[in-house]
Amino acid sequence: MRTVTATAVTAAAALAAGAASVAAGRLASDAALKAPPGRPLPTEPRLTVHGTTAGQVTLTRDLAALRPGTYGLAGDGSHAVVGPVLDTAPHSADTVVRRLERVTHGALEAGDAVWLTPNLYVGNPTTALGLDHADVDVPGELGPLPAWFVPGARRTWVIAVHGLGTTREHALNLTGFLHRRRFPVLALSYRGDLGAPRSPDGLNHLGETEWRDLDAAMRYAVRYGAERLVLLGWSTGATMALRAAARSGLRNLVSGVVLDSPVLDWQATLRALAAARHTPGALLPLAVRAAEGRARLGADPDGTAAPAAPLVPTLIIHGPGDTVAPWAASRRFADRHPGPVTLHTVPHAPHAAMWNPDPAAYEEVLRRFLTPLM
Repeated sequence: MRTVTATAVTAAAALAAGAASVAAGRLASDAALKAPPGRPLPTEPRLTVHGTTAGQVTLTRDLAALRPGTYGLAGDGSHAVVGPVLDTAPHSADTVVRRLERVTHGALEAGDAVWLTPNLYVGNPTTALGLDHADVDVPGELGPLPAWFVPGARRTWVIAVHGLGTTREHALNLTGFLHRRRFPVLALSYRGDLGAPRSPDGLNHLGETEWRDLDAAMRYAVRYGAERLVLLGWSTGATMALRAAARSGLRNLVSGVVLDSPVLDWQATLRALAAARHTPGALLPLAVRAAEGRARLGADPDGTAAPAAPLVPTLIIHGPGDTVAPWAASRRFADRHPGPVTLHTVPHAPHAAMWNPDPAAYEEVLRRFLTPLM
């Protein structure tokens, strides 16, 4: 009897431990599958505002606070734009002083918790950039998808798609550049975004189902005069662009694809986001498997997360500083497809922020890529 009882206790303990592990893995997988738009990813450290003076803001010293370039500085109820680090400005050993370009809304107060974001602009193309635009609804398979349309004279449209942790405001960084080159721009919201339909299971599928919303935007563009399409995506939006270029019924009209920080290895991205949530290393494989099961990532028609070889010119802009989507995956992808794919490497830039360290250099690379596609 004692042996039977001990065996039962051991079995119950094993079942309880297994159930706890599965629950922990499921919770860890939420870091990617339920990443809210417009909120920082868990990989982005929180900083503290230590004070502001004319044209300057003092922040907690951190590798993020030392990033070169220009970034948005977001808090709960505030947004500002900060420029480079001012090394000559007085500061303590545990703080960093950056140039304060402007406060877009709200106020920066000592003690505020903030984080860096790639978004320099908030609002819409008219309020943020002074560009005429139309608020349009793209008919998607789950319902209407809000989008901004900025008109241009060319018949080649650029469709811009944001990624994890951001909104269509991310596209505003490049909208002015594209408008000056007379491209019509369609900046899309897709399933799970504010004002757009929810995914049936309420989860982010890292582009594996969301690409169909981009396909809907392509059909909308053609319906209203586009003769050629350039797909521009960040993060999982880049994954959507690759999927659409390979699978859409309108793929023959895609003349080029631009990918900023593409998620080409979703298992690595899931692990990175779960680890940033302080998931113990032993549970990271469970988090990946939980995400695979919940979002059915393993059920992809190709049987793999690796995208098909592109048939059109493809520009990847990515760098080794990305801790969410490994740059090595982009390098391997470019090495496998040296004809259509060009990789431009940007050092010292976080995920989906390759423009921010040097906007002029980024835009020059993009100009050279787009010129033959006009």
